[in-house]
Amino acid sequence: MAPALGLLLGLLLGLLAEPGGATKVLHSLHYLHVAVSEPSPGVPQYMIIGFVDGIPFMRYDSERGRMEPLTQWMKDGAEPGYWDEETQRSVRNQHVDARNLETARERYNQSRGLHTALWAYGCDLLSDGSVRGSRRYGYDGRDFISFDLGSGKFLAADSAAEITRRRWEQEDMAERLKNYLKHECPEWLRKYVGFGQKELERKEPPDVHVSGKEEYGTLILSCHAYGFYPNTITVSWMKENATLDQEMEWGGIVPNSDGTFHTWARIEALPEEWEQYRCKVDHPGMLEPGLFAWEPTSGRNLTMAVAVSVIAAILFLTVLIGFGVWKLQSGNTQDGGWEGARIQPHCSGNPVSPMLIHFVSTGRRTGVDTTWQPVEFPVAGSSSGSPLCGSRMDPGVNPDA
Repeated sequence: MAPALGLLLGLLLGLLAEPGGATKVLHSLHYLHVAVSEPSPGVPQYMIIGFVDGIPFMRYDSERGRMEPLTQWMKDGAEPGYWDEETQRSVRNQHVDARNLETARERYNQSRGLHTALWAYGCDLLSDGSVRGSRRYGYDGRDFISFDLGSGKFLAADSAAEITRRRWEQEDMAERLKNYLKHECPEWLRKYVGFGQKELERKEPPDVHVSGKEEYGTLILSCHAYGFYPNTITVSWMKENATLDQEMEWGGIVPNSDGTFHTWARIEALPEEWEQYRCKVDHPGMLEPGLFAWEPTSGRNLTMAVAVSVIAAILFLTVLIGFGVWKLQSGNTQDGGWEGARIQPHCSGNPVSPMLIHFVSTGRRTGVDTTWQPVEFPVAGSSSGSPLCGSRMDPGVNPDA
């Protein structure tokens, strides 16, 4: 397995998590850009993936050289000329992001070799009628600079990023980003949701399996939920009537090859207390929350279910990116907030950028109320410019640093 594949999947899966809270995400549009200084087998030098409601719906990579639909509803709904425009915009982004990658390397006075630059941005339509949006940049496993629609300000991670922050403020980049995240992005999101409304608004309840495994005198209980859609789900462990927020570990929400999702939550227990534990699962496709207990004889069936789910995920990601096997780490919380719990899958010394982690939430690992939260990318109707280096910004093209 190419080491950088872990990095790319870590990014992709990091986007799946979303802060919980009373205000729910109705629909989301997000994009992820990944640039590497040295491509390797299975990893293109540049890649863009777009997501609507957690579903990958368009993709560009430097090897194919064209933006392409990933869903039938997007293929059917796009207007004539749309994919040509998106391809042109993606090519511009590729050139700009390559410059940004080199700019960051020079600012940190680093030698040549494998370096990674990441861009994650997008908007969410919330149940209270408001819009949430942000744009994040990362380099070599570190935050670089971010922008949040709520605060309307840039946050630079260090002195190298401070140069970019000052430049963007001088160029009035914040106002351009506000306009894109608050108006243009939601407008395109509504259009895309219209294209795929039947698919995006369906509800498929999860198939839940609970397993147990004893290791060194400790019982590890795992609760797996498979085949659910949408990706909004709460999975938590309970002991008698108490929810064990602090003690459990959550595995993130992972896409399956058929457009559904799966997730898991794990907790350690005393072997003699196994009957006191229940896994609580709540999903829009369920009539009411369900409580699921471990049956010691169900381990074999679970193993098969896990194997099938893992294989499906691998096949999905192979088709999605056009390459091999992926690996992940992730975490989340129910109390909202955009500051990151650290997810750091490593690839040849380069961990996944915590930029993405801002889409996960900070704090304890708990029963997570989540809707996949991806990132946004250029959409039709933008001009050109350079994000991180310092020219006029196109809402659909990254700026120069």
